[in-house]
Amino acid sequence: MNADALQRLDSFPYRHRVAEVMASPVVAMPEAATVKQACDLMIEKGISSVMVTGETGLAPPLAPPLGIVTERDALRLIVEQGAAALDAPLSRLMSSPVEGVPQDAFVYLALGRMDRLGVRHLAVFDTDGAVVGILSARQLLRQRAGSALAIGDRIGVAQNAEEMAEIVRGLPDLASSLLAEQVAPLDVAAVISGVMRDVTGRAARLSAEAMRESGWGAAPAPWCALILGSGGRGESLLAPDQDNGILHAGTPKDDAWYAELGRRMADMLNESGIPYCKGGVMAKNPEWRHDETGWRRAIDIWAERPIGENLLNVDIFFDFQSVEGQADLAELLRAYALDRARKTIGFLRNLSLNQREMRPPLGFFGGIQTIEGRVDLKIGGLLPVVSAARILALKGGVAATATADRLREAASLGLIAEADAADLAGAHRILVRLVLEQQIEDIANGRKPGTRVELARLTKPQRHLLREVLRRIGQVPDMVQDALSA
Repeated sequence: MNADALQRLDSFPYRHRVAEVMASPVVAMPEAATVKQACDLMIEKGISSVMVTGETGLAPPLAPPLGIVTERDALRLIVEQGAAALDAPLSRLMSSPVEGVPQDAFVYLALGRMDRLGVRHLAVFDTDGAVVGILSARQLLRQRAGSALAIGDRIGVAQNAEEMAEIVRGLPDLASSLLAEQVAPLDVAAVISGVMRDVTGRAARLSAEAMRESGWGAAPAPWCALILGSGGRGESLLAPDQDNGILHAGTPKDDAWYAELGRRMADMLNESGIPYCKGGVMAKNPEWRHDETGWRRAIDIWAERPIGENLLNVDIFFDFQSVEGQADLAELLRAYALDRARKTIGFLRNLSLNQREMRPPLGFFGGIQTIEGRVDLKIGGLLPVVSAARILALKGGVAATATADRLREAASLGLIAEADAADLAGAHRILVRLVLEQQIEDIANGRKPGTRVELARLTKPQRHLLREVLRRIGQVPDMVQDALSA
């Protein structure tokens, strides 16, 4: 990855999602409509393209379109054929298949995809595959795009671990550039997480393709790869490791295929710069690879006995997101997990008791405790806030996984005061920034990044603010207990 280009990039594409800039609703016409009718409609609407659908697919949300016709397509045909082109049906002119992006993708991915494919229009799809918008180069003209903007789309066409490793190695420079441009630290974390999700999904797809070509054949049943933990929350920083699983619709006798997929996926991720999980939270291990019944059984065990290792599993699992395969399998499992958590007596209370062990690193007189001059902002800082948001989300049946979203929805449900939710969200932002800045500095100095921040590098006001943040976090267990008792 070109570090100079990363330093020059416009941060807008990394801060905004496609849904914010797309044109909607989509204008569509049947394939039998003529080029003249399409031109007239584009002029009337002031647009530069129309989707082409079957006769029954014109009402929003649009089903996957048959093709797309742009003003450039029409002009080109008219130049070639003259006035006769105006009577041609759109089925003759349209480009197919229609390239697109998910509505929750960042703009940088769309820019990269346009650049790679040489197109000026992309369809925008929702999670069900319906077209909910259209994105044009004209809409994005004000965005400055260097070669680095193709980062997300490069993952989508990567053919091996080394190509993905090059992208992962560029993340510290990208994060540094975004912070320097005053991009919010949680938005930077979302970009990092987006890359981690894409790399995990790509590793799963490439592994499945390699298995098919090497004699294993196609998957015996539908499946999806899951990313867990911070990657699922969209809060990854620069010290990643693997947290992943596999959910499939097969039977126990099919496990060998999914075990091989998990092994290959873990190896490729490790080679891509995302190390093996020291705790073994990887789909290559049987406890993180199940059919729906198996996952339900695991959730039941965690809910009934939320102690010891089960607590760690809950912390990692309940933030999951599907990154490859049949995503609806994951959504069915999420619904079961949320329902089970709410209905199991004592489950959430036991989770909240574990927060008592996450003590902020403050001394008896309120001073910040350090080891070798550094304070660990994960165990007694980030984890209590993330855990509290998760417990509140489970209590309210909230499907969101991002900490800020969970806190906001918990407040809207009356589970926590809006002021408390805002305080915790603010504390989370501050801690993420401090850890991220330290990681960037450590990587630049050849040091392995972690969650321990050097106290001496903070200004006096920063140290004072950190003490106040940690003191407030010390009140989190009582706040959660109150919410569960209400």
